[in-house]
Amino acid sequence: MPWFKRAEKGIITPTEQKKETPDGLWYKCPSCKTVTSMAEHRKNLSTCVKCNYHDRVGSKEYFAILFDDNKFTELDENLTSGNPLDFVDTKPYPNRIVATQKVTGLKDAVRAAYGKMNGQDITIACMDFAFIGGSMGSVVGEKIARAIDHARKTRTPFMMISKSGGARMMEAGFSLMQMAKTSAKLALLAEEKLPYISMLTDPTTGGVTASYAMLGDFNIAEPGALIGFAGPRVIKETIGKDLPKGFQSAEFVLEHGFLDFIVDRKELKDRLTDLLSMIVTEKAENGAKAKAAKSAKAS
Repeated sequence: MPWFKRAEKGIITPTEQKKETPDGLWYKCPSCKTVTSMAEHRKNLSTCVKCNYHDRVGSKEYFAILFDDNKFTELDENLTSGNPLDFVDTKPYPNRIVATQKVTGLKDAVRAAYGKMNGQDITIACMDFAFIGGSMGSVVGEKIARAIDHARKTRTPFMMISKSGGARMMEAGFSLMQMAKTSAKLALLAEEKLPYISMLTDPTTGGVTASYAMLGDFNIAEPGALIGFAGPRVIKETIGKDLPKGFQSAEFVLEHGFLDFIVDRKELKDRLTDLLSMIVTEKAENGAKAKAAKSAKAS
């Protein structure tokens, strides 16, 4: 057939007339290599449609998943880092902060907000790995501390979603101080008998793991998340031995008793709602029993 034959030789299409597939239309799973459209990937809450690999997402996505109709009030949204140590590596620390803010649209590595989750009030702080590896600096500690204070003031449950490479080296000792600061605030939350749910996502490491990430009344995680203090390579070089298969994965940590359960991102909102409902019910039952016992004693 003539339309299958090239009538002219040397046909060249100008660059401006070439039609190419735009970037960002397709997603290739790093685990099973399945290719799907980005629209389908986002619809599946950034989890693989075939193997359920949980891709990393940030506070924007978690808030959209958890808060009803994505409606929430952000806390201390304009809080930014100073430069207490005049730190300089390949560029001055303030310049690095400004550059990262422009690229990510974030002010720092954590956002805090409050709103309703299936009709129940809740305060949530969520870390963003895109901001200098989710590193914990003084602003991260301060925003988490203030979010905990807000939960205490409003008598709402507090949820922390961790995703971090650890302490921020540009702030050295100031960063490490946030471990004690946030832990002390959580102790006050516990004294007031308000529930604290700590969710560990990929990755949760370093000083974050060694402080608020592991202090939850309930410690939960996403499937396959890397959870640990030092990285596997550092540990292997230190002890000089091969590590167990799946070492520091959420499943490994659960098996060894450091997690309460692993939850699929697509089930997260309903699982959390059920968990908090059980806590409220148990508190009410215990209150009723205490009141009955007090009345019996008085009579």
